[in-house]
Amino acid sequence: MSQEQLKHDVDAYVDEIWEDAVEDIRTLVKIESVEDLEHAEPGKPWGPASNEALVAAEKIASRLGLSVTDLDGYIGYADLPGERATCVATIAHTDIVPLGLGWTFPALDVTRKDGYLIGRGVLDDKGPFILSLYAAHFFARQVEATGKKLPYTLRCIIGNNEETSMGDVPVYLERCGEPAFCFSPDADFPLICGEKGVYQGEFRSNEAIAGPVLAELDGGTVANAIPGLATALVRADAAALPAAGRIEVEPAGDGLTRVSAHGKGGHASLPAGTVNAIGLLARYLLANGLVDETNRAFVELQAALTEDTDGTHTGLAAHDEKFGPLTCIAGTVRTVDGHFVQTIDSRYPTSTTGEAITARMSELGAAHGCAYRALEDKVPFYIDPARPEIEALLSTYNEYTGEKAEAFCIGGGTYARKFKRACAFGPHVNRDDEPAWVGMEHGPDEGVSEADLKRALKIYIVSIARLMELGLEEG
Repeated sequence: MSQEQLKHDVDAYVDEIWEDAVEDIRTLVKIESVEDLEHAEPGKPWGPASNEALVAAEKIASRLGLSVTDLDGYIGYADLPGERATCVATIAHTDIVPLGLGWTFPALDVTRKDGYLIGRGVLDDKGPFILSLYAAHFFARQVEATGKKLPYTLRCIIGNNEETSMGDVPVYLERCGEPAFCFSPDADFPLICGEKGVYQGEFRSNEAIAGPVLAELDGGTVANAIPGLATALVRADAAALPAAGRIEVEPAGDGLTRVSAHGKGGHASLPAGTVNAIGLLARYLLANGLVDETNRAFVELQAALTEDTDGTHTGLAAHDEKFGPLTCIAGTVRTVDGHFVQTIDSRYPTSTTGEAITARMSELGAAHGCAYRALEDKVPFYIDPARPEIEALLSTYNEYTGEKAEAFCIGGGTYARKFKRACAFGPHVNRDDEPAWVGMEHGPDEGVSEADLKRALKIYIVSIARLMELGLEEG
């Protein structure tokens, strides 16, 4: 088939199936598939809601003519068998981050407005996952019509634990091995060939320091997101506390006042334009005498951690040519048995290490009466953009957009880092003209352009066709 005929067929296919694809996205968005280890059980290792989304995704894949395998609820995959068992794969995920606050659209449904889809997961990553299934469905229909198999098996891996530990991929690799090549539709176009190191850590106050003035701190939803809301319970007269921008003060009964700071949330790897609610709250508490001598140092630590997002103030700053600057954000704060616990999330380049971050944060914690421990450290990932697989994907993107874009590196962590030969490939496009009411991934009113998704589906189908023509290495 000529390239012109392929693209013509792809255009017609996408127009034909689009409404079905949107409804399948809606089916998954309605499931609040947040990891819930407290209620995990055999066959549902990430919790019942995550498993519900995995099963729903597998049913959609089966309906679209793919052969489905479930690996004990950890992860699944859907195959279109080829002439060889060697796999060209996609991997997307059906789990989500917690909904969080600040939504103006229903979080667990798909709202269509002015050419956009809004709902938790439409961009990260239930919408793109559905695109991967429909890309495979295009080839399944071709195989059915012609009787000719693809050169390689086309596999859609159905992730179910990306937003937390990515504990699903080791299970997949142990049982199935490496694909010849894999791309993840869980990022930005044009193409991501490298990812910064992903590091998380936790400060815990050495002493129980919820005290006579500051009784409780609570903020954020997950460690890898800038918090949009943080609250404190203080023993003070609400009427006597001054007004301040982004701060809300209200009586909470029994001599307590609730102080709430309203920031602007977003993904930890993209802190530009966000406002960290924990930092807002810490500065308000310090400025208005709402801390005790027992917990002043901890609140000052919070202020220091949120002074910037590149680690300059805390001595973490680092930079390299491939990955650019380090980022570091304060993600969540909790009150646990009278102790305050604060998490951080850092995305780091090759010019520093997780060990160096741990050493510096341990020093900072000790200076503020806290113990510190590292929770996670994933080293930076990079694949040579000159590889033929990368060139095939990128050239397809450029053909559809008229751009001369090049592969780039990000601070986010995708499934690509878990494989030997992989990359992250769209579908999000950064737009200067995007409406203000369209939210970011991990934030309220998460949204994505339908036109961008439709074009992404076309790019994925044509890219897969071109990957099938390459002489790929065995997994």
